Amino acid sequence: MWFLALDHTPTDRWKSSVTYSAADSRLLTRVAEFTENSIASGRAYADEDRVADIVLEPATGLLSGTVFGAQKYKTTAKLVREHDGVIACRVGICSCPVRQNCKHVVALIAAAEAEQSFTDFFVPEEAPREPTYLETLLAKAKGGKSAAPAPVEGGAELAPESWEAALSALLPPTTAAPSPDTPALGLQFELHVPPPRFSYRGRGSTVPAEAVLNVRPVVMGTRGKWVKSGVSWATLGYLAYGGVHDKTQLEWLSEFLSSHSPRQYSHGNASAWLALNDFAGRNLWQLLASAHKNGVALIQSGTGDPIRVSTLEATLSLDVTRPEAGGLDVGPLIEVDGVPVTQEVVGRIGTPVSGLFISDQSEPAPSSGSTSLARNGVVRGNITVAPLPADTSAQLLDFALRKENVHVPELAREKFLTQFYPQLKQAAAVVSADHSVELPAYVEPTLSLLAAYGTDHTVRLHWEWHYPVGSRITSLPLWPELGEGAVRDVGAEARLIASVGQPWEEITAMGVAANNAWGDPILAASAQLNGLDTLAFTEVVAPLIAELPGVTVETSGDIASYREVTEAPVVTISTKATDERDWFDLGIVITLEGQYVSFAAVFSALAAGNTRMLLPSGAYFSLDRPELHQLRALIEEARGLNDHKDGELRISRFQAGLWDELAQLGIVDEQAQAWSKAISGLLDGGPPVALPSPPMLNATLRPYQLDGFNWLHFLYSFGLGGVLADDMGLGKTVQTLALMCQVKAEDPDLNKPFLVVAPTSVVGNWASESLKFAPGLKVVTVSETFAKSGLNSAEFFAGADIVITSYALFRIDFAEYGMQPFAGLILDEAQFVKNHQSKAYQCARKIKAPFKLAVTGTPMENNLMELWALLSIVAPGLFPSPKRFAEFYQRPIEKNADSELLSKLRARVKPLMLRRTKEAVIADLPAKQEQILEVELNPRHQKIYQTHLQRERAKILGLLEDVNKNRFTIFQSLTLLRQLSLDVSLVDETQAGVRSSKLDVLFEQLEDVVKEGHRALIFSQFTGFLGKVRDRLVAEGIDFTYLDGSTRNRAAVVDEFKTGTAPLFLISLKAGGFGLNLTEADYVFILDPWWNPASEAQAVDRTHRIGQKKNVMVYRLVAKDTIEEKVMALKAKKSQLFSDVMSGDSLSSGALTATDLAGLFRD
Repeated sequence: MWFLALDHTPTDRWKSSVTYSAADSRLLTRVAEFTENSIASGRAYADEDRVADIVLEPATGLLSGTVFGAQKYKTTAKLVREHDGVIACRVGICSCPVRQNCKHVVALIAAAEAEQSFTDFFVPEEAPREPTYLETLLAKAKGGKSAAPAPVEGGAELAPESWEAALSALLPPTTAAPSPDTPALGLQFELHVPPPRFSYRGRGSTVPAEAVLNVRPVVMGTRGKWVKSGVSWATLGYLAYGGVHDKTQLEWLSEFLSSHSPRQYSHGNASAWLALNDFAGRNLWQLLASAHKNGVALIQSGTGDPIRVSTLEATLSLDVTRPEAGGLDVGPLIEVDGVPVTQEVVGRIGTPVSGLFISDQSEPAPSSGSTSLARNGVVRGNITVAPLPADTSAQLLDFALRKENVHVPELAREKFLTQFYPQLKQAAAVVSADHSVELPAYVEPTLSLLAAYGTDHTVRLHWEWHYPVGSRITSLPLWPELGEGAVRDVGAEARLIASVGQPWEEITAMGVAANNAWGDPILAASAQLNGLDTLAFTEVVAPLIAELPGVTVETSGDIASYREVTEAPVVTISTKATDERDWFDLGIVITLEGQYVSFAAVFSALAAGNTRMLLPSGAYFSLDRPELHQLRALIEEARGLNDHKDGELRISRFQAGLWDELAQLGIVDEQAQAWSKAISGLLDGGPPVALPSPPMLNATLRPYQLDGFNWLHFLYSFGLGGVLADDMGLGKTVQTLALMCQVKAEDPDLNKPFLVVAPTSVVGNWASESLKFAPGLKVVTVSETFAKSGLNSAEFFAGADIVITSYALFRIDFAEYGMQPFAGLILDEAQFVKNHQSKAYQCARKIKAPFKLAVTGTPMENNLMELWALLSIVAPGLFPSPKRFAEFYQRPIEKNADSELLSKLRARVKPLMLRRTKEAVIADLPAKQEQILEVELNPRHQKIYQTHLQRERAKILGLLEDVNKNRFTIFQSLTLLRQLSLDVSLVDETQAGVRSSKLDVLFEQLEDVVKEGHRALIFSQFTGFLGKVRDRLVAEGIDFTYLDGSTRNRAAVVDEFKTGTAPLFLISLKAGGFGLNLTEADYVFILDPWWNPASEAQAVDRTHRIGQKKNVMVYRLVAKDTIEEKVMALKAKKSQLFSDVMSGDSLSSGALTATDLAGLFRD
């Protein structure tokens, strides 16, 4: 607030009495302890008009103004009128580094007394009074409290010192300054230049000694001079106890001393002076920079002038000049704050060296009194200290301090600029301060790759560096060679090499192990590429490298015209009779775009694991084709079975199976071509054109079912297959029948039927649904093998629109089905062909049909390979190879949870799979509530269970290291523990007397269900336990219906429950988990949980589906403290599998792993 007053225009009263003049007042002779130098310098400043904005407060005697020295300083002086009437300065405060009683205060006073009427101005006598603003500030700096202002009479204006005191608390913290009662501490510097030392290099010669800057603590004396009395480095620790000195200043000096690392002491004893050369660490510069803030003055001995501390680092450069005599002179250039240092005395500070000191005087000061300063080499002058960069070269510093120039002769000038100058630039900045020399512009090196193409798809690579200097370019090898004298730009080289990356990820030959033995690969200085490596370099690596800044690619020789051929190679197989009976020569010819391809070369490339093959013309094609891999395997088998050593490929007429598989390669190829053509139509066609419900369909399709029908029709029209994966109970059958009706309507003369393959338990349902919804289509059902029935398959199928058979009959009679033409193949409950190694899968894959559809609510239960199996049937060209699918999709997604790859897989599958959930498409479907009923085993039941658990655990845990080998034993134990959780008599009939806790809980629930008129489905995987439920129902006289795998009249039993009154339907999970529509029930009891959630979901969806009018209650009975609890936890973990593939961002593994199994048996 005080400084704001300086900006205001003084009042009229102030203008009339602000200044006075006196030719020779005693003001400056009674001032508070000014040195002679300060008085002389201050008067000179006043004479030079360096003082402005003079303001004097009449009531307080505070004189303030602005003094222009090295910077602009705010200066204040406290004036009092002594008893003899003479005005004197009691104390002066300044914003300069000295802080108080400096030359700037003298300049302010001298300028003020030169004004007119200064002596007439009233200044109060020195008497007891309230503290002024200045004294308040000083008291605060000391840590004390200012005196309270005197009370103000009512109506009177606040005295100036009162408002100053009131507002002083709002001021920002000021730089620490001692109070008038606390003598200030300072750090005094003395420059010592010893006389030259004797040199042993020549007789009588001397070398200059290095200047030393010494420091010691001092205190402000009573006469305003810095004195050493009472303070020294040795006594700093004791001064804090007396309370005489400012604590902040003492702490600063103590911390400064802690940086001292003595090697030897300068002149005088150790307690007086310490050499700055002996101070270690860069903390020294932080301390020097903070001295002003902590109230410690940095002053020079003798004169009291301040030491200047540069806030910027000094820089060392090499200065190149051109003398008149010719040639070049190379010398040091030291700059502080951007200004070249021309002073004679420049010395080091710190060990190791961390800065420099500079003095504008080099000659020792004249003698004074009894002490000869000249003899001791003490130099007086303006001293500046500046830090150096931490990475300053010691050699460069020595060169700079010697102040020597190195002369380069005129004849060597060009050599210096083109060869030596680039090397010097790596060691230090090189400039020409007087611009007498035009230094070549520095350009970073470029990395050059020389690629020399030869014949037969070869290329020789060589890397080198190009260092441009002026018009000359110097070439250096990629990696420094032993004994190499060239100086490199290591940083630039490292950046450019890093930008190149790791081309050996594409081409192994472009990398070499570090040190040719150990470590990660590094860029090879030279490499020879052949064949596919040359192709990869030309097509992929070279264009990427050429686009990098600072990297060039130069080529020589003829480069082949490389192009990829996407057309599948054509394999032709022929036989020729030989002289040996039963043996035939096997001929295999491969052509690509009519160009002959060496089968031997293809075979070798496949054996080497190559993914592409390059032809002499530059054309290349992918070897990652299932037919080629199968061909290779069959050829290896054929060669392994004959004894001929001449290399001929032969096959025996008895190797019918081998020949059949060879012949089928053409069929696979045709399917792949048809698939590729069809998929392009799907991608170009966009969304299907909506069709109305077919007139022949005897059903009203819901909107989502109509969308599904249109999607199926679009696939059929393009000869594509797909997977209809709607939630269970959404009418997948009626959507499929709608497609068949539409196909028949579009082509009434179509004489090829749709073949529907379904589980045996669902065949009857398909027949009844077909008659119900498509009465205009002729339906035939195959109920036994053709051998048993004696029927001719062609005659039996003649005229049919739909042929319905079971998976078992389809597999057994595949020869019959394989001979017949079909309009399409419908695989209902298609999870039956999820194992791509099963016979049913092979039959579905081989049968000829232009359209194949998989219908299943659970296209994947355990792992992604099940999804691949379905897609390989309905869309064989999507993922041709199961091995490649497992490598690129299954393992990274299931084991590493690769979400990015999962998204890619989902995008690939989406056009060929339609899935809707009940919650998403059926607004009027009643709610489904699910609840777990925990069953606590009775003591006898629990005891028997624990006994068996310990026995099975001891047996199984050791087998988990090889799950595949011990799978049967592991699952046998798992099944035993699950049965024990239900009823111990299922495992040990002698324990039939032990009551089943789960049966007791079930019948408690059934009592209310039956009494309230509900109907319930009761599921169990164990028919033995289902039989015990049946027996107890019989004993209690409760009516029920029963279905398991042994039931012969399945359709009649189902119809009995649907049309009858029995409240309960007992169903084994395997026999009734799918293919049933039982919306008559509204309660579901699942008696034994299993880890696969799809099995249970299928069971629940027998009743929670279209047509259900009531809320559905689902109860799962889980035995506490048994394996069933762990199965439930595992099931929750696995339930994400399918939903993740369809719409999630992560994937849970579906198959049971060794870790999962171990968790089931451990505590």
